[in-house]
Amino acid sequence: MHRFIFALARGMALLGGAVLAALVVMTCISILGRHANSLMHMDAIQALAPGFASWALGAGIGPIFGDYEITEMGMAFALFCFLPLCQLTVGHARVDVFTSFLGPQSNRILRMLTEIALAGALVLIAWRLQVATQARLGSGQTTYLLEWPVWWAYAASSVAAWAGVVVAVYMVWVRFIEVTRGKDIIGDGGEAEH
Repeated sequence: MHRFIFALARGMALLGGAVLAALVVMTCISILGRHANSLMHMDAIQALAPGFASWALGAGIGPIFGDYEITEMGMAFALFCFLPLCQLTVGHARVDVFTSFLGPQSNRILRMLTEIALAGALVLIAWRLQVATQARLGSGQTTYLLEWPVWWAYAASSVAAWAGVVVAVYMVWVRFIEVTRGKDIIGDGGEAEH
């Protein structure tokens, strides 16, 4: 079971990383295009190389059309793709100033309660994303520039969020076993001792 959950979390993180890398490349190209477009409009370039400037501007040199919309949609999806691995490897930010004084069993119980709360929050988020997907699908709403259906981003984020729910429920189960056996399986470090 742990191998399947780890493969799911890792696969989602790799997918999110690929989307994020593509967004970085697209943003860099768009910024370079925006600057090149400004450069081709400068009086000095127009005077020195009017033919080249006209050719470059005619070829469409400039920012990528709709880059902000693509970034917005891609970032939401990537964020939800990273949640499962973060959950599985205990990568969420935490403050253990007060828990360092507690015993091992108390920390196990606290970790289980935290996992239950996080799983509940992820179920709520995934459910609301699914409801929002249905609402956007029914409304026919599109993005302003690209006129892409908005529900695409909601649906992709919803799928990634439900993957996060699967991992969160698994982590609740693991934490429950840790509490009942009195032994750490994943503990605080995220490395399973299977």
